[in-house]
This record gives sequence, structure tokens and C-alpha cells, in this order.
Amino acid sequence: MEVVYGSERLSAQARAVAIGNFDGVHLGHRQVLDHLLTLSKGTGASPWVYTFDPPPTVVIAPERHQPRLVTLAHKLELLAGLGVSGVVVEPFTAAFAAQSAEMFAREVLRGRLGASAVAVGWDFRFGSGRGGDVDALRAALPGVDVTQVAPLLRDGEPVSSSRIRRLIQAGDLDAAAAFLDRPHRLSGTVVHGDARGRTIGFPTANIANEVECLPALGVYAVRARLPDGIWRPAALNLGVRPTFNGVGQRVEVHILDWAGDAYGQPLDVDIVRRIRGEQRFPSMEALVAQIRADIVACRAILV
Repeated sequence: MEVVYGSERLSAQARAVAIGNFDGVHLGHRQVLDHLLTLSKGTGASPWVYTFDPPPTVVIAPERHQPRLVTLAHKLELLAGLGVSGVVVEPFTAAFAAQSAEMFAREVLRGRLGASAVAVGWDFRFGSGRGGDVDALRAALPGVDVTQVAPLLRDGEPVSSSRIRRLIQAGDLDAAAAFLDRPHRLSGTVVHGDARGRTIGFPTANIANEVECLPALGVYAVRARLPDGIWRPAALNLGVRPTFNGVGQRVEVHILDWAGDAYGQPLDVDIVRRIRGEQRFPSMEALVAQIRADIVACRAILV
């Protein structure tokens, strides 16, 4: 899959284009992307995704920005797995946001991407002040097949990034995974912590996490992947470590039956299930006993 950072770098060719932020690349997005592939087959145009970095709300309404479900790297990995030919990652700036809907359609979609067919989601808006809708897009692109894909409903409500975000933040990882079609993932580089876990017999990898959307504080059964590509069962502690009067939230992973050194390495963590909420323990002995119980619970889920 080809990745182009900035539409001005594109060479002219006929493309079928899906437009959207695609945060999470969840089942609702899959409907739009499936339609993109159908359009591509029907027209002979290569299927491309047009997305943004950072998300538009970061620039135009930071007070409304919601934590991202995936990093850009993970989003591109997911899109590559769906069979699209390429992705345009458009840098979203204040100047870009000020474009009129008509200018965006004509100069970017037609002029740069060569869009011969377009697929968008049910809540699609575009242009300055989100002033353009699908009818405005059709008017600005005569002769282009523009399809607005209906929402995917579950229990009467659209499957959306905001709905999945609420589930994750509430700790309901099973429901979130059902809508994502995979576990929610945290990713980052392993950094040095205070080594307290090692001193009590449960060494942890502390992650400088890059994923904005975090689940509720607590302990989770997870699978962890180091650069060797092997997924290993693990326990994740997400919290402030109240037993030690900790300050600042940490993402700590204890990989079961593994004693390697992961400092400086990237680590992906797929969250499978919540074990319990964060607790403050009266003694070190009580904490150690609970960690042992947590590991037993993780093994029962993962192994």
C-alpha cells in the first residue's frame, strides 16, 4: 500500500476515494471501505483512502477533541490489511480548514486525487465551518459517483468512534472489541520506571504510551508484542499506584513467564479483559498477594 503525506505530492490518475478520519477503522468504517472497493472494481479506478493528521478537531475545535483510538501508524496498518491501494494523509492546518467546500472538492478531490468515484460516511461534512454536505459534494463534482454509506446499527445506535470510545473509557473492552473487530491496542516505547515491580518479583515494562484513548484505571488481561513479533500473555496495570502514593498515570505491563530486557523497544499491547479496578492496599504483603491473584486470573483468560 502506498502512503502519501500531503495531496500535493500525488501524480494524476483515476482513483476511487473514501474520505474520513477513520479513527479506529471499526466496523462502521468498514462499510464505507467495502463500498470503496466495490466502486473500484466497478470503475477500474484504484481504491484510495483520504484521511487527516492531526484530526480536524485538534485544529478547529480543540476543546471538543476526543482521545484518538489508534495511532496514525496503526491506522495505516489496518487500512493496508483491507486491500486499499493507497492512503493520502493530509496535514490538517488552519489554512487547510479555511478552504471552502467547493474549492476542496474541485482542487483536492478532482484536481489532485483524480477522484472518479467517492464514498463517504453517514455523518460526512467538509469545507470551512463544516459547511459542505454530500449534496454540495455532488454539485461540485458533476459526473463523479458520490455515495453516502448508511450507518451500521447495533442495538439501534450507529457504530461510531465516539461510541467505542465511551465503552473503552468505561472499561467494557469486550463490547469495544466487538465493534472494532479486534482488541483495543496501546502502543509505545518501553522506558525506565522506578523498578519497584522488579523488587517485589513482578518486573514490568513501563510504556510511553502513544494512544490517547485509555480504559478505566485498573488491571487488565492483555497480550503484548515486542519487535520479535511474538504475542505473549501479560497483565497490564493502568493507574497512579495509590499504594505507593504515586503521582501521574502509568502504563505498566508484566509479561508472563518472560525475563527479557525491553528498554527502548516498541511494545504493542492488545487489551483483552478487565480484571479489577485500581485499589490502594494496606501493606506490601497485601499488594503482592493481589498481584499473584491477578496473574492467575490473566492466565485463565489468556492461556
